[in-house]
Amino acid sequence: MKKTLFFCSFLILQTIFAQHAPTTSAQVLEGLKQKKEMAENSVVKNIVLENIGPSIMSGRVVDLDVNPTDPTEFYVAYASGGLWHTSNNGTSFTPILDNSNTQNIGDIAVDWSNNIIWVGTGENNSSRSSYAGIGILKSTDGGKTWQNMGLEDSHHIGRILINPNNPNEVVVGVTGHLYSPNEERGVYKTTDGGNTWQKTLFVNGTTGIIDMASAPDNFNIQYAAAWEKDRKAWNFSGNGPASSIYKSVDGGSSWTLVTTPQSGFPTGNGVGRIGLAVFDDNTVYAIHDSQFRREKKQEVKKDKLTKDDFKTMDQASFLALDNKKLNDYLKTNGFQEKYRAENVKNMVRDGAVKPIDLAKYLENANSLLFDTPVVGAEVYRSDDAGTTWKKMNAKYIDDLFYSYGYYFAQIRVDPSDKEKIYIAGVPLLASSDGGKTFSSIGKENVHADHHALWINPKRPGHLINGNDGGINITYDDGKHWTKNNSTKVGQFYAINVDNEEPYNVYGGLQDNGVWKGAHNNVENSQWLQTGKNPWQRIMGGDGMQVQIDNRNSNTVYTGFQFGNYYKLDLSKGKSTAIQPKHKLGESPYRFNWQTPILLSKHNQDILYLGSNKLHRSLNQGEDWEAISGDLTKGGKQGNVAYGTLTTISESPFKFGLLYVGSDDGLVHVSHNGGGSWENISASFPKDLWVSEVAASQHKKERVYVALNGYRWDDFTPYLFMSEDYGKNWKSISNNIPDSPINAFVEDPKNQNLLFVGTDNGLYVSFDRGETWELFQNGMPNVAVHDLVVQPQAKDLLVGTHGRSIYKADISILQQMTTDVFSKNLVAFDVDNIKHSPKWGNSSYTWDKPQTPGLDVHFFSSTQGSYTAKVTTANGTEVSSTVIDAQKGLNILSYDVAFSKKGKSNFLKKNKMKLTEAQDGKTYLPKGSYVVEISGNGNTASVQFKIE
Repeated sequence: MKKTLFFCSFLILQTIFAQHAPTTSAQVLEGLKQKKEMAENSVVKNIVLENIGPSIMSGRVVDLDVNPTDPTEFYVAYASGGLWHTSNNGTSFTPILDNSNTQNIGDIAVDWSNNIIWVGTGENNSSRSSYAGIGILKSTDGGKTWQNMGLEDSHHIGRILINPNNPNEVVVGVTGHLYSPNEERGVYKTTDGGNTWQKTLFVNGTTGIIDMASAPDNFNIQYAAAWEKDRKAWNFSGNGPASSIYKSVDGGSSWTLVTTPQSGFPTGNGVGRIGLAVFDDNTVYAIHDSQFRREKKQEVKKDKLTKDDFKTMDQASFLALDNKKLNDYLKTNGFQEKYRAENVKNMVRDGAVKPIDLAKYLENANSLLFDTPVVGAEVYRSDDAGTTWKKMNAKYIDDLFYSYGYYFAQIRVDPSDKEKIYIAGVPLLASSDGGKTFSSIGKENVHADHHALWINPKRPGHLINGNDGGINITYDDGKHWTKNNSTKVGQFYAINVDNEEPYNVYGGLQDNGVWKGAHNNVENSQWLQTGKNPWQRIMGGDGMQVQIDNRNSNTVYTGFQFGNYYKLDLSKGKSTAIQPKHKLGESPYRFNWQTPILLSKHNQDILYLGSNKLHRSLNQGEDWEAISGDLTKGGKQGNVAYGTLTTISESPFKFGLLYVGSDDGLVHVSHNGGGSWENISASFPKDLWVSEVAASQHKKERVYVALNGYRWDDFTPYLFMSEDYGKNWKSISNNIPDSPINAFVEDPKNQNLLFVGTDNGLYVSFDRGETWELFQNGMPNVAVHDLVVQPQAKDLLVGTHGRSIYKADISILQQMTTDVFSKNLVAFDVDNIKHSPKWGNSSYTWDKPQTPGLDVHFFSSTQGSYTAKVTTANGTEVSSTVIDAQKGLNILSYDVAFSKKGKSNFLKKNKMKLTEAQDGKTYLPKGSYVVEISGNGNTASVQFKIE
């Protein structure tokens, strides 16, 4: 019967996903091949993107691997920020996965004796931004080069085990697709170093392996945690009867289910994610995210009303409530001023609302995330090699998993003490009695949300911890921690800029709040001495979108998940909640995790905010009106906020020409400030997430829309343009390799210059989407979540979900018009530079000499050799060089110094003293100069002054 039920549910899932077929591994690999070719031939491959940080808040760590003979050397794997190596106990780190096709990691394993690193790609935590991988990677040279060893359709890998006595024998737990069923999940084993794989355990198409562990001194004894889950955009079921523990006694070649109904370990629909830790051949621990419901507490007489009281209250009982008691409930729960005891009772008398509405008024996606009354974390132990299990905690382990234990379930046992265990969740807990009691060992400088922990087998109390805020190290079992955040691995959801000099960059991050910093700040350790980091946090929670008043940058609108937005006065350190509230009796508004907000370019007092409706405030968020009905398909039954708006845009040409997009695939336009709305998405693929809608800055009728199929495991890039307000659409994604599109921006100066950010990189188009070029010099293959152009500085800011923020000077790109592409050779103007007597000289003995530089950009229609000469205004040559140019944009970097011959030429015609600097160079004096580039029968020149 169970097999029949599973077969039916599997057929239902197949039917659902027939509408949105997941992208195949062959398509993904073909896309990566295409991307590599684009990198080699890109017109902009010489234009560098600079990482401007921040690093202070770090990002989500998923795993650690520590050198067993020298714990000051270890590797840190970030969920979407790549793999980093330290050999100085975390004082500094070096990225070693940057030359691979992905930065998304689920697990790592290191064969320290042979310098072999295995990386299971695709994060295993199943969160909203757990990006898929491309299989299992292997490096035999410490991360200099990587080879894909297969399992390309795994998407997410849970754990890797290496036989310490045979490095060619590796066992891998594959979690599988996040949003769709697939066959490549379960346990895989290789005995030839990854050249071939055998699937040794398969449960079903929606159940993968989330964790594995082997006995410390016996690789043959292994345990695997199977996890049944079903994630959709509108619902996440992180539990099921197939969630269980299997055991192998032959090194992962065959498996036996050990969590049977007779074993003492939970079985059935409520079994969620399981984590494992093995102490020896007989003793194994498991932490279980139990989704079984808690027993109802006995009613205790209480003085204060709670929202649950109103869920079953009839009208008569409500009207008999004491007004003081009712007002206390209304005030403390943030009901608007108009809702006070007497008038609410009148509304109930008139039948306008029901008592239950006083509970529904408070229930939104955020509250329900925390309020679900599940059992939560449980610790089990087996002392007979997995045959029977005993629950170790007598009481509920509260405030560890809440209702989202799918994100955690990590347990570790001290190799030197069978009773000493650690469990990871929102805090990090330790137990000295095998899990009977726990205490928190997190401190003020340790981020919540823990995912990785290493225990020194030779020095109890020495722990290395990985969490959503990076790396922490303790030597006294958590009494004191150091923070080791120097890696630029921030996971940004959204970014923005202001118009200050220098301009500031703002951004909201996954679980790390909202931060602000000058675009030209210097990332170093000086702040540890001064006590002030160049980046400052201005909001907590999961940081979201940011809008800055262009009249006063101290006025900022931002917030955290599910529409909890605030108006900030940064000059006074003041915040005011501004989330629109539904009326009592109405269905609560549905707010997306990343709720969209927008300040009107026409009037900076006017703010737009999207729930399932579009809301407008004419007075900076103090008062709101809904200027639309429900602009979604109405939501779906589930435990994730859905049927919500995701993006808002207003045309700069006309106040009230508004566009909105939703998470269920709808795009609407209003030509009259919300007076009426038209659905303009009928021709689009159905049910895709609208990641961006953008009214053109160059033409009133033009609009762009990006759709995202990530939540169907559909990695097709969808990008459309309309020239008639959305009546007709043209696809402009053309040659973008398969990867979902998250971000789009149109250049404010050049209407043909477009930028797109995908789950795996950045692209630029010079012909309004007809063709695309890869634009990633200096940036690894990482998810791009947001793009913004600072118009005065002519900078493109790139908000990545894993490698913080990048900046590129696009002033040359803005000049790349059709006219430029039609010529064989074009040199672009350069800015004048200011002379300094410090050039080539040190300010004091131990300082490094200051070195000037001048970058001359030029376009060549073909690859070839060019001669570059620098002359004075009257034609005296002061320097020359030969450049091997590539097709596209090239950069001549000139050090503003004489060549030996050039110095001689200059002195023959100019009777003046030239002083050689400390670095041995003689720099050009003040004056006017010309750079001439010639070759292949073409010549181009630019002038510059040293002032």
